[in-house]
Amino acid sequence: MRLRGRKGILEALESQPELVILQPEQHKGRWHELFGNGKPIYVELGMGKGKFISEMSWLYREEANFIGVDMYDELIRRGAEKARKLWNEQAGTEPQNLRLARFNIEALENVFAPDELERVYLNFSDPWPKSKHARRRLTHYNFVDKYRSVLNERGQIHFKTDSTSLFEFSLNSFSDMGLQMRNITLDLHREGPAENNVMTEYESKFVSRGMPIYRCEVLIGPAALEAHRQQLEAVRKKPVPAAEV
Repeated sequence: MRLRGRKGILEALESQPELVILQPEQHKGRWHELFGNGKPIYVELGMGKGKFISEMSWLYREEANFIGVDMYDELIRRGAEKARKLWNEQAGTEPQNLRLARFNIEALENVFAPDELERVYLNFSDPWPKSKHARRRLTHYNFVDKYRSVLNERGQIHFKTDSTSLFEFSLNSFSDMGLQMRNITLDLHREGPAENNVMTEYESKFVSRGMPIYRCEVLIGPAALEAHRQQLEAVRKKPVPAAEV
């Protein structure tokens, strides 16, 4: 993928260090210090033009901190522009709980320390359809191992795609690793826009064409697994309503 950015793009990114992080490895183990609070940190790996991470940062501004990750200067620029516009329209302020970090996802463990993140979002990642490129898919076990190394006890992976083949590959990958999945859907918006779902640019386009969106959540941390177990147990013990006569 090649992106042609505007002239002076690097200088533009360097001029906004409060939002754009160009040397994220310097913050490894200290991201909470950067945000100035102990709220959970949610990261989108491959944020594209930044619609999802910008809207999430605004909607959940009281609950969490957000980091959008991409390796391209032009996408970081667009994401920063989108985030500033959204926050200014909503509150007349700069983004408070959002950072946009430029780095290759291969270097994830160099940027985040063990237990530093609580959630990883993988939204419409490149499906790399040729089998010889399987190791490049962001749900390949090599990448999933990286996510597990930086997620905390409540850690989760939330995954969305329009690619049937990538979804099948991902479910198999998660299953082969013995990971607990939940909320698996083969058509997220079958009955209309899904509740509490923030769409990416790609997602909006695909849904407008009537294409199905595949989604699942993967529970990584022991606290996340225990909460899921308790939820299932509560449902199991819930009395079954008597049949109407």
